[in-house]
Amino acid sequence: RGRELPGSFKYHVPPNRGYNLYLTVDETIQHIVEKELDWVISEAAPKQAMAIAVEPQSGAILAAASRPDFDPDNYARYNPDSWSLAPITSSFEPGSTFKTIVLAALIEEGLYDPHEAYHCSGHITVSDQQINCWTHDRGGHGTVTYYDALALSCNPTFITMANKLGKEKLVAYAEAFGFGKLTGVDYPGESSGMIFRSEQIGPLELATSAFGQGISITPIQQVMAIAAIANGGYLYSPYLVKDIYNQEGEIVYSHSPLLVRQVVSAETTKIVAELMENVILEGTGHAAEMDGYRVAGKTGTAEKLGDDSTYRTDYFIHSLVGFAPLEEPRIALYVAVDGITRGPRYGSFTSAPVFKRIMEETLNYLNVPPSETDKDDSDEHSFEENQLELE
Repeated sequence: RGRELPGSFKYHVPPNRGYNLYLTVDETIQHIVEKELDWVISEAAPKQAMAIAVEPQSGAILAAASRPDFDPDNYARYNPDSWSLAPITSSFEPGSTFKTIVLAALIEEGLYDPHEAYHCSGHITVSDQQINCWTHDRGGHGTVTYYDALALSCNPTFITMANKLGKEKLVAYAEAFGFGKLTGVDYPGESSGMIFRSEQIGPLELATSAFGQGISITPIQQVMAIAAIANGGYLYSPYLVKDIYNQEGEIVYSHSPLLVRQVVSAETTKIVAELMENVILEGTGHAAEMDGYRVAGKTGTAEKLGDDSTYRTDYFIHSLVGFAPLEEPRIALYVAVDGITRGPRYGSFTSAPVFKRIMEETLNYLNVPPSETDKDDSDEHSFEENQLELE
């Protein structure tokens, strides 16, 4: 109880002077991220919201936060689930954001033909199981080229892509991009997620993996994979601690960017980035389009398992991952909103606006000049915007 024992002796042990710790976190960007997460919590009342921003050319974490939050001075009053940093410690099915990995692998293997067409009837049958596209209730997308597939986020088309790629190569590229293993970030409690081994994959597992179902990833894995697309194909190890100084001002530790591997070629990433820009301009990520900046992104809507181990139809994780500006990326960002309970239950009303506002404010803060673009708003690949909210 902290009571002094009779006859005890007291010894004074002077404290050692501590080190000064310098993080990669930018205080202003962190404030922007937390402010926008607070906004989506107040507007949509989700179970959880999170975001993480990194510098694509180094892996330095510029900001990371999750809600609900807690007061470190009174942490015992809060649910322990809120103590950890969810973008690093949590894992869940990615949904359609994983399609960027399938696409990058297909292009790198020389199997991508932008003019090849596929007919989406709204579903596809694999091993006697019907797998629906998000447009199944209206008869599907119809004729879809691989060029349009990412913007439309067409599941049957990506299942066809995965079959062309094959299970061994799909697993190899997923692992090369850092999925299924720890990133090595200097923060405790990191989750590794889970992807199938090739020997575990049958036709059905290959099909569902193509659109990010049946596997689990972490937000930090996802943002680092997209950072590799942004920087020309190089996967870096993420880090939070930049330098440590002693009280005399001497550096006792300094972290330099750690390159893990080159995953794909710069030519491949250029194609993927342009198709990701099409997602923002004409596709499911249209709500994240920004005036003055070219943005690359991919949306995801992941179903969640209920208590009976079946997928719920009323509970989703809406996410958006991407980078900007397209021509010289300064920031890669991942945003996820889990379990909306108020208002429209679409990513276009939650994750996309949060992504847009964080990215806009961050680019303005960094004094990034506007993009030079001659994009034509009346592009031949455009389609009805009212379809986009349902992906």
